[in-house]
Amino acid sequence: MMKAIKIILMLLVLSLASGTLSAQKVNVDKAFAAAEKQTIVLLKEIENDTAAIRKNQVSPRTVEHGKLTMVSSRDWTSGFFPAELWFLYAHSKDQKWLDLARKYTEKIKREQFNTATHDLGFMIYCPFGNGYRLTGDTAYRNVIIQAAKSLSTRFNPVAGVIKSWDHNTSKWKYPVIIDNMMNLELLFEATKLSGDSSFYKIAVAHANTTMKNHFRPDFSSWHVLDYDTATGKVLQKLTAQGYNNASSWARGQAWALYGYTMCYRETKNPVYLAQARGIANLILTHPSIPKDGIPYWDYNDPKIPNVSRDASAAAITASALYELNTYVPGAGYKNKADKLLYSLHTAYTSKPGANKGFILEHSTGHRPAHSEIDVPINYADYYYLEALLRSK
Repeated sequence: MMKAIKIILMLLVLSLASGTLSAQKVNVDKAFAAAEKQTIVLLKEIENDTAAIRKNQVSPRTVEHGKLTMVSSRDWTSGFFPAELWFLYAHSKDQKWLDLARKYTEKIKREQFNTATHDLGFMIYCPFGNGYRLTGDTAYRNVIIQAAKSLSTRFNPVAGVIKSWDHNTSKWKYPVIIDNMMNLELLFEATKLSGDSSFYKIAVAHANTTMKNHFRPDFSSWHVLDYDTATGKVLQKLTAQGYNNASSWARGQAWALYGYTMCYRETKNPVYLAQARGIANLILTHPSIPKDGIPYWDYNDPKIPNVSRDASAAAITASALYELNTYVPGAGYKNKADKLLYSLHTAYTSKPGANKGFILEHSTGHRPAHSEIDVPINYADYYYLEALLRSK
């Protein structure tokens, strides 16, 4: 009861904070035209990267120190660029983008059998899910189902969650990261495509266990939880990519918002909607969020404002808020999403031809590891294009 009252009070604050004035709108057609031009630049960069071709690196991930970083299909970000091509096709209906989307999606196909990662939602569902939605190609349907089978092998029924990582076993036994919420969409879709409810049940179990253990009273999330698979108990609450174990890593909060909004869509369980709204309130009213809405990489870095932003977190949040608005119209979520999208479009997009053709700049990948700090990155571009489409 107390938690429900707290949620209601926070939502009242959010509705007051949303105000009555509409945010400035992005011209979606012009934004996509600019994105297409950038993507043409990026495609040329890919074609000219002969070293990446020899190494069977198939997807562009980022630009660091002026150099394009290509990755193999096994990289967790490999599916985002093919999925961006599907978005360009969805907007333009141009055969050129359809052909390119099919070409680059095919390069990720082998990962449907990968049981060594939890990221199959990103790797497979982003490209193949969008491809199936837009074409109805049954071959894509089969890939989605197989990927869901592979992901399901990582579920532990005692802990009630899908294992995220197999590395750094000296640090943790059974790590589960908040990012993993994003991969549940693959399982929900596989149940609809196959009729096999086991995928749905795993997704719901993971969402419920994560909601129970991963969040603080203010709806902020830890990054990594370590589970004991013999008892199901939580052994540790940690971070890997945030400032410290007690901080709120910006992209992690965005993953959580998007994940529980999606879970409500797939289940219509009001508990997930309440969770998504609580997370939205945290993000939209946090005192460290700057005026343009684009968060610093971690809400609790003491060096704010002299640290990097994370445009990717803002893009994920904007896309999620557009969907959340459809479930709670009048709560101000669309206005907030419009503001984020406008900020990204006007101040965080690459100049024409810059950044090797990536669309957004100023994202932060893994600051504690000194990796991908203040750079363009493919998942920022993916969720930015999705937010543009959803804004219509």
